[in-house]
Formats: sequence, structure tokens, C-alpha cells
Amino acid sequence: MAFGTAGFEESDGGRYVPISEHGLIGDLRTAALVGTNGTIDWYCCPRFDAPSVFGSILDADRGGSFELAAEVPTRTRQFYFPDTNVLITRFFAADGVAEIQDFMPVVDESREASRHRLIRRVLCVRGTLPFRARIAPRFGYGAEAHTTHLEGRTAVFRSPSLTLALTATAPLETDGLDVWSHFKLLEGESNVFALDRIGDDAPPRSCPRAEAQEQAEATVRFWRNWLAGSRYHGRWREMVNRSALVLKLLTYAPTGAIVAAPTTSLPEQVGGERNWDYRYVWVRDAAFCVYAMLRLGFTTEAEAFMGFISERGILRGTGATGPLQIMYGIDGRTELPEYELAHLEGYLGSGPVRVGNAATGQLQLDIYGALIDSIYLYDKWGQPISSDRWDEVGAVVDWLCEHWDQPDEGVWETRAGRRNFVYSRLMCWVALERAMRLANRRGLPADLPRWRESRDAIYRQIMRRGWSAERRAFVQGLDDHVLDASLLMMPMAKFVSPTDPKWLSTLDALGMDLVSDSLVYRYDPTASPDGLHGPEGTFSICSFWYVEALARAGRLEEARLAFEKMLTYANHLGLFAEEIGPTGEQLGNFPQAFTHLSLISAAFNLDRALG
Repeated sequence: MAFGTAGFEESDGGRYVPISEHGLIGDLRTAALVGTNGTIDWYCCPRFDAPSVFGSILDADRGGSFELAAEVPTRTRQFYFPDTNVLITRFFAADGVAEIQDFMPVVDESREASRHRLIRRVLCVRGTLPFRARIAPRFGYGAEAHTTHLEGRTAVFRSPSLTLALTATAPLETDGLDVWSHFKLLEGESNVFALDRIGDDAPPRSCPRAEAQEQAEATVRFWRNWLAGSRYHGRWREMVNRSALVLKLLTYAPTGAIVAAPTTSLPEQVGGERNWDYRYVWVRDAAFCVYAMLRLGFTTEAEAFMGFISERGILRGTGATGPLQIMYGIDGRTELPEYELAHLEGYLGSGPVRVGNAATGQLQLDIYGALIDSIYLYDKWGQPISSDRWDEVGAVVDWLCEHWDQPDEGVWETRAGRRNFVYSRLMCWVALERAMRLANRRGLPADLPRWRESRDAIYRQIMRRGWSAERRAFVQGLDDHVLDASLLMMPMAKFVSPTDPKWLSTLDALGMDLVSDSLVYRYDPTASPDGLHGPEGTFSICSFWYVEALARAGRLEEARLAFEKMLTYANHLGLFAEEIGPTGEQLGNFPQAFTHLSLISAAFNLDRALG
């Protein structure tokens, strides 16, 4: 079944590269999107949630970009240096072949991490090719004026909030605002462009060819050494490795935070209003990332996120909606006011462009289950949690015993008022069940009779009021009849057996109503209004949950076929956005942690089931 009918719009006269035609590079503090045409059209400095310097993916005219491409007709191909986040864009022309190597060196905190160096190496590997570059920063999401000072092959871009220095081995010119370069490379020749953040009184730092090569090699070593820690060696190793590398890129090293995506306002429907800022730490998304990382053997990332939780007192919150907010800034801040950038037109005209996220104030009870389950798994597979952390967990679970039985905005952050969502109840059950397991395994003090009473009450309520005899399925809300793909988590959360007759009936119903050729819609907004206009694409995390549910139900052939179909929707680099549109296009913020962590889980469990 399909709820969305809008097809993919053409790339607006070539002004916008499709979302899927991008690769991601980063340095564990910020990230940049590089199009297959060689243009960097998204880059925030000095961190994920900072205002953009290059934002032409959100406004081709006002956003700013770093163009670098051959000056003759070419075909391009893009790939990652194997097992790394070093991106290579190749240009094939009649007279030669050249490539751009894009990367951001990853440095220790003790070194000059604040510089956030972005390096672009251009190499001619066959024949000869002429190139052009145009560096057009637009600071503060394109709203801040800047000056440009050029001296030889160094340009300094200065705005009220940020100063960047460009050093190049190619000749540069300027008009006082932008910088450009024209050069020709013969076989074996190269040029380097390096963009650094500098302080107002710090001199620009050069980047000669030899240093750029050394930093490229060091960056390759860093990513390969990190990926060597993965213990997944199954059938889909390449896709799982790429997903792991994406999740690592979305971590903010100074605090251990994990962002949901590195972008804002890439639309869930082209021309629609479902455009959100995802450059923050959702408790749910980050907790699920911890599951995926622990499953692959990456305990350091899980430990860093647990440090983020403890050092910023996340479990000790006293907000209006309870101990936990649904999201935080990457530095742990709680205020993320949402506002619109009216001067930007949005990707393919998809306004509004939003910064911040008003969902911060929502009540989403499912986050308690996600976080406490991640703490339980970390205690099991990583390091035992401390006595102080356990005291905090106990206080949160005690609060949940008093507050689980109330309406909330739910996992999908609907803006149509609070309802009694079954998924929220399910994850409250998970929070209580995992806390009890942890207490019993470690012999930790807990009010187990009270916790058990609440846990069992939730179970009985879901079985009695979350089951629709009419639909023969578990449904979105209590006493409801609408289906919801979030309930694919029921067997994964161990709430119900994956072969329970009620669950198998639910799986069939979801397959009939919400699945379209392996792609899964979250819910039908016409049957369950969410307070927003227009349709959306299929939600990729739900599609991978569907694969896992089929595998756990023993329907392995269906699961494997659905999984292989899902992999065909990845872009040329193996990257996924949040959603897939009606004709296979990537929609929403990109790349999306949710999608990649669910790919890892589905691959892991399907591979194990296949033997």
C-alpha cells in the first residue's frame, strides 16, 4: 500500500544534486556532504550543530559551497577508500582521468582539534585535465556578511562569528567575497586545497602536497584501525562495515554524544513541511546506536555515550515532562529552541528550513525503555555500571512506576496532541523488565515488588487494550484499530514470542497494510492524523525492523529477500537517508543513524538465523 503519491522532482534545472548523490566525511566533531559533482554543499563549523558555512543543499543561491570539478565534460564516480571515511570522486574525460580525495583528519583532543581541517587533494592519474575551483562560504546559514583577504595562495574568510583560512598549491583569485582557481594537471601532478578554522589572531597554516599526503595516509590508518575492532564477519560485511563507519562519523568525540543525522531540513516530502533539524542527541536514537555498537564489539563508543549521560546528569533531570528530555544538544544543553530561516528556500524549494527542534518539550515515554535497555546491555557487554548510576536508574524507574499510564506524543513525535500509544507502553515495560534483570543479576537494591507490579500491569494493559480483535493485530493506540510499524519492536524487545499466534497475525496485518515491496510506512496519516500536512516516504528503520521480525518468525526466505531489496535502495556508497520515496529516491536528513543501526541489527540477526 502507498500513502504518498508525489514522484521524484527533477533537480531544479541542475541547481540541486539529489540527496542520495552525496558522500559524508567528518572528524568526529563535524561533517561535510560532498556531491558526486565534486561540490561540498553542506558543512557546519566548528561542530555538527553550528551554523553552516556551506549550505547550498538548502539554498543553491544563498547557501554557499566549495565547488571543485573538471572544466571539460566528464563522467563521475564516487567511492570510499576501502574501510575508511576518505571519499574519492573520480572524473573521466576524453583526455584524462583525475580524482578528488576529500577527508578531515581526526586529531586527539590534546592537539589542535579546534582547527577542523578539511583537505581536498586533486590528482591527475591519466592524461591531462583542466580544473576549476570556487570557494564561496556563506557564514551563519548565509545570513552573516564576511570579508575575504587574499595573499598569494592563502585566503582568509572572516565573519563576526568564525574565521576560516584556505591554503592552496594552485593559484587563487578573489573578487573580495569568493575565491576561485583555474589550473591544469598533467598525469602524476596534484594540487591541494585545505580549509582550516583559525582564531582571529592565529596565522593561516599551510598544507603542502607532502603534508596532505601524510595526513591522508594517517586518516586512512585511523579509520582502518578503528574498523578492525568489528567482530561482524557475516554475509553482508561490506554494508555492515559502512553502516558502522557512518555511526562513528555521527559521534561527537568531545562529549560522547551521538547525533541523529548531520543535516537539518532535508525534506521527508519534496515541497512539504516535514523538515526537521536532526543535529542533536535523541535519547532513543543514541541508545539504539549503543545497541548496534555493542553488538559489533565497539565498547569504547558505548562507554563514551554512558559518560555523556552521567557527566551531564541526564538521569537526574527535573523537567516538566520527567527526568529525561527526548533530546539534548551535543554538549548536553537542554534548550534547543526551534526557529525558521526564512531567507533560505530549502532543498528543491522545500521550506521551511528549521534550526532547533520544538519536539524537545514533548513527552515520549518510550525513551525510558530505550535508555535503560542500553544501560542494561552496557553493564552486560561493556563495564558494570557504578553504584551512583544504579541509584539514578532506580530513581528513574520509580518515577516510571507512577507515570507510565498516561498519553504522550509517541515515538514518531506527532504534533496532533497526546495519545495512549501502545509502543510507549511497550518500552515502559522494557524499562522495568531490564531494570529488574539488572538488579537480579548484580544483586543490586531495588523495590522489586513495586517494579514487578507496574511491569505486569503494563503487560496486561497491552494484551487487553492494545490488541484489536477486529484487526487481529496489535495496534497503534489503546482501544484503537490503526496499525503502526513501531510495533515490529515487540518480539525484538522480548515482550512477545516471535512465533506467538497474536504476533504472527500482527505481522501479516502489517505486511498487508504498511509494506510496499519490502518498504514499510510508519502508519497511515489519513487514518491517524499527525498534525502535519502531506504524505511522507517509507521509513527505512521500519523496513529493517520488518526484516528482523520476519527472520525471528522463521520466515527466512522472505526476510532475506526483503533485506536484499532494501540494500538496493542504498546510494552508491551504501548510505541511507531517513526515508525512501515513491520512486526509490532518498528523502529526509542524510545519512540517518536510525537507518544504519537497524541495518546492522537486521544483518546480524538474519545472518545468525541463516546459519
